[in-house]
Amino acid sequence: MSGEPFNWYEFLGRWQEEWVPGEDDEGDEDGGRSFVGPGRPGADEEAIVAAEERLGRRLPPSYRTFLSVSDGWHVEQAAGIYQLGGAADIDWFQDPFGMSPMYEDNLGDDPREEDVLLAGMWRRALQLETDSDMSNALLDPGDKDEDGEWALYVFQGWGGETPTRHASFRAYMEAMYRGFHGDRARQPGFVNATTRAQDAHVEEARLLALRGRYEEALPLLEEAVSFGRPHSGFLLHQLRQLLTPHGYRDHGFLMPDPLYLPELLPVQAMEPGHGGRSPDEDGRWLGMMAARGVARGTAEAVLGAVRDGAHRYAPEGPWGAAVARARESARWGATDAAWRELRDALALWEAPGPLLIAPIGLLADPVLGPVITPERGREILATPRAGETGAAPGPAPDLDPPGLVWLTEPEAYREPSDGYRCVWVEGADPADLPGLLGEEGAGLSAPTDQWTARRRARASQGREDGELWIDRAVVSVGRTAEGWAFAFEGRSPRLGPLSVSPAAAASSSGRAVVVRRDLDSPFPDEHPAAFHLSVAEHGEELYAFTVRGTEVQRSGAIPEALDPARLFSPDGTELGSELRVLRALHTEYGLSLPRFALTRGRLPSFTTRSWSRHPRPNEGFAHFGSLGLYS
Repeated sequence: MSGEPFNWYEFLGRWQEEWVPGEDDEGDEDGGRSFVGPGRPGADEEAIVAAEERLGRRLPPSYRTFLSVSDGWHVEQAAGIYQLGGAADIDWFQDPFGMSPMYEDNLGDDPREEDVLLAGMWRRALQLETDSDMSNALLDPGDKDEDGEWALYVFQGWGGETPTRHASFRAYMEAMYRGFHGDRARQPGFVNATTRAQDAHVEEARLLALRGRYEEALPLLEEAVSFGRPHSGFLLHQLRQLLTPHGYRDHGFLMPDPLYLPELLPVQAMEPGHGGRSPDEDGRWLGMMAARGVARGTAEAVLGAVRDGAHRYAPEGPWGAAVARARESARWGATDAAWRELRDALALWEAPGPLLIAPIGLLADPVLGPVITPERGREILATPRAGETGAAPGPAPDLDPPGLVWLTEPEAYREPSDGYRCVWVEGADPADLPGLLGEEGAGLSAPTDQWTARRRARASQGREDGELWIDRAVVSVGRTAEGWAFAFEGRSPRLGPLSVSPAAAASSSGRAVVVRRDLDSPFPDEHPAAFHLSVAEHGEELYAFTVRGTEVQRSGAIPEALDPARLFSPDGTELGSELRVLRALHTEYGLSLPRFALTRGRLPSFTTRSWSRHPRPNEGFAHFGSLGLYS
């Protein structure tokens, strides 16, 4: 606001001309007369100077100028303040309710500057209101900017909340003016130059957004929302939804419209659909949808599909065809390829109605939704679409690194110390893996993240009576860019004497590779973590090795590039050895794993057969809890 000229005559005159009493104002009176507008004649310079002499302070610039134009103002119900007094009415607040000690006691040892200012405000503030609902408008000379403006705090005594701060008296009045418009926006006949200008801004912002110029559209819509203009909130929420793709946005009463419901209702169901919500919470959500005109059966079906991972975003036309191709890629983990498919087709997206300005329905698709990161959301918004033209944005970089080295790096919901295990099958269809590796009756689940899949699977299985040797894995399934189907679990128990490799079982139609890296032990000197590799073809194991500390077990003709004697140096670090093995596997076999899909996306999953065999007669076995130690 610094340096900006502000015409109080124009501002207050416009407000006075637009004045329409609200429902709560019709009986308001001031000194026995009914209001015909909010303002009063301005105070002359002598009256203002007299007030300053009485107070012992020069008033801040915007408030001083305001008094010269209107000596007081009727603010109605806004923030509990009804009437601002004139020059003769204002006086020091002097903290009559003892608020300072309470705020000072809560400052702590290292308080923020704004908290210190607020704690001291109560004793030094100037009280402006003369009529209110247990609320105060307080100008604080101790909270002063470079232009000499004092911050204005509005305190609602009945609310028990921290006072609302405005940077100056002018900022407060501008906010109250916007509130005045917002309160009357839906009143029939409330049309004036301001409403027409704001509605023009809404339409301008809509077109800017479709042309990819969302950064220009945002401030126009934010201002229009503050004035309560119709449809501005719907448009603004769509932009914000894609800027924070996995945050919750309420799309309000637009949903029941059959043009928009297929796109918006699943997005609205994402919040209750992703959590472990109780029936009561679901009931409240369904009731809210019903209040907005959505049939209960429709809302229940959509909520169930979102929760089960069965929902599909399926628009029509060329854009819908691109979405289907992208989903097939993302379904098996190729999220970068899926995003490129979507990005190349964004210009083909058509809005089902004028109030939809972006394909936010993507976000509710269980496979494609996670692909839309904030960076990609911005790229969607920056791409001209729905027949509009403009400059295309630069493409966001791919997110998946090549190879396997990323397994040694911390990722969301996973630490390298958790270990991992994976089976790759060359040229196989990922849908066939449950038949090769799964427990009896295993089939692919709906797409889900691997941690949710593991939790659900173990909750349904329970614990086998006395069969502590059983070691099933809950694996996420996909396909690498090199054409290997994979089954991956981002946590691996420690290899024990009964551990077996599923490589031979997985290789009935071609090569299979198994890599397993132990969960770290809390006692690494006594129980060092193990690294295992086994390779099989047509049902026969070709070679294998397991390295645990300095101990190496090996079998078969191991290629030189994968020889553990070459990769695991006795005087090297465990991490360095692991990195060498992972790089060698990528070079030798072209093995990789999609980091994004496994750490932030969703893939089908199934439960494997046990990775440990049954103990033989007279064979001792003991398992020590979650540490995975065996004897």
